[in-house]
Amino acid sequence: MKQLITFLITLILYFNGFAQRPFLLYSPDSALRLEIFTGTQLTYKLFAGTQLLQSSSSVDLKLDNGLQLSDKLVVSKYNYRKVNELVNVAVPYRRPVISNHYQHLELIFKQPFSVEFRLYNNGMAYRIGTRFKDSIIIKYETAIFDVDSQSVVWFPHIDKRPEADRFHTSFEGIYKKELLSGIPDSMLTYAPVTLSLPNGYHLSITDANLYDYPGMFLQNGNSGLQGVFAPYPLREVMTEGEFPQLMVTERANYIAKIKGTRMLPWRAVLVAKNDIDLPENDMIYLLGDPTTLTDFFWIRPGKGTDEWITGINLFNVPFEAGINTATYKYYIDFARRFGFDQVMLDAGWSDYRDLFKINPNLDMDELVAYAKKNDVKLMLWTLCSTLDKQLDAALAQFNKWGVSSIMTDFMDRDDQPMVNFYHRITKACAEHKISIMFHGAFPPKGFNRTWPNAITQEGVLGAEWNIWSDLATPEHNVAIAYTRMLAGPLDYEPGLLLNAQKDQFRPIGKNPMSIGTRCHQLAMFVVYDSPLQIFSGNISQGLKEPVFMEFLGSIPTTWDETRILQGKIGEYIITARRKGNDWFIAGLNNSVAREIDLSFDFITEGDYKMIVCKDGLNAHNYGSDYVLNEMLVNKSTEYNLKMAPGGGFLVKLVSKTK
Repeated sequence: MKQLITFLITLILYFNGFAQRPFLLYSPDSALRLEIFTGTQLTYKLFAGTQLLQSSSSVDLKLDNGLQLSDKLVVSKYNYRKVNELVNVAVPYRRPVISNHYQHLELIFKQPFSVEFRLYNNGMAYRIGTRFKDSIIIKYETAIFDVDSQSVVWFPHIDKRPEADRFHTSFEGIYKKELLSGIPDSMLTYAPVTLSLPNGYHLSITDANLYDYPGMFLQNGNSGLQGVFAPYPLREVMTEGEFPQLMVTERANYIAKIKGTRMLPWRAVLVAKNDIDLPENDMIYLLGDPTTLTDFFWIRPGKGTDEWITGINLFNVPFEAGINTATYKYYIDFARRFGFDQVMLDAGWSDYRDLFKINPNLDMDELVAYAKKNDVKLMLWTLCSTLDKQLDAALAQFNKWGVSSIMTDFMDRDDQPMVNFYHRITKACAEHKISIMFHGAFPPKGFNRTWPNAITQEGVLGAEWNIWSDLATPEHNVAIAYTRMLAGPLDYEPGLLLNAQKDQFRPIGKNPMSIGTRCHQLAMFVVYDSPLQIFSGNISQGLKEPVFMEFLGSIPTTWDETRILQGKIGEYIITARRKGNDWFIAGLNNSVAREIDLSFDFITEGDYKMIVCKDGLNAHNYGSDYVLNEMLVNKSTEYNLKMAPGGGFLVKLVSKTK
């Protein structure tokens, strides 16, 4: 009897040990290792060599009927595979081709759940799958990202709106640096969030490939960050005011109602040994579903003008500026002269609640004909609730007007129905060969791979905040490149031509200035990923500085190559991008004056004409001070540059070799 008991105990211990044996994944270059455990909870640990970077004490999903992923974690099947392919980028906002190289593990459980893991050389991701015959209701998902409590966190600070629940946000927070251990548990932020670990590594945590499921917010957990998901809206009310929007007044005790068999969005951790590795990381784009569009050559990247930030505050013009035909013809003339190919008609060209009720001061037929004559496309602003209501008829009318892009605004949510709104609207736009820009929007997070005509998204505290606040600081602007930009193209709308150091800055409506220098604003057109860049400066001021505007207008928005040359999170970044044989190199600086040496060792042999726009000698006092110089350089040239507080620069290298 004792021998039988001993045998049974040994057998139990053996099988328990087998269950606890980790599944291992190594990155293609073997630098990263992922250990996955299937005990009472599904957990994992991510290592770089022997150093623990991040772990999770629970990967879980619970349905409203009580069924849970972590119940009886029995692996019935597992599959390893290696993927090494090249992915073509329909709208190459960094580069036209990306290497998609990772190790893959799929765990299929006896219960109708599965989990997929991917391990890249620069990060890991996982997603949960379900295998139910009928639709299911997700009560909650557990996503835990444990890290060293002494890590430094860069995250967007957002405040709860007094008239709404905490899940209503325009996703426009200021990026600040804080110690993880000092962040209160009540803090709620949105992804991506970037962490600098005590061991020198950097991580960025986000979700990716949102579809028919809410986005992931993050808050401080017991030993790191944990995912939070907006509950499903049960009741919505349309607000009053200038820009009415649907406000959720009641939410369910679950987060999503989904098809029974599907994969949920990815939970991703980007890994960087050096700060500058983060802005080059393409993993989030690769996690997006491949596009089903077969024809996307009609998508029109480029540069446009916008009049809303400066309040159409024009001067030296022979007409009364405003929302009228003469004003927009003036914008079209400006666009044609300086290399812009689109002109935005922002809020006010039509009634906010009726896109067919045109402002009586606008002759749209005349304006459309004038734009066509000058090879400039019109871009139209829309309120999202109005666009949704009039979608098919509006898009048909936009086609008649030759509109290539539209903006839609004021979604301010990422719960399941709102995520579905993005897909529905973008699909309809694609059917009409129209690109779309989302404002009041969450970051793309792979959406732009699935829908290349979703050409850019706001999801960032950008230039418009200079109208009413002092939050668009140089530190914030630099941090964007290491945080928000990792999730895809962003519409900051740089180019303000009034520039001031912090002690002179004042938020002024219709005549806004930026904190920092003119070259800080100029550098954003190269540093920030966006295949559609919007110039927000006052075009009357721009006409007084034609050489500067011609230089700005020569900047491409799609690229053949992108490199991050130097940088440190929140301090500065230097980005080099190539278009054909020419290079554009830009630097963005925080509020500390900085001197750098720029090497051109990455360019090809031969002479280049260098045009440089850099902070003037007095830019530390007068933010709009800049100088434009030219000289010949080659790959052996070393060039010294000084950036003022809140400064920057832009170098253009034009190959002299045919």
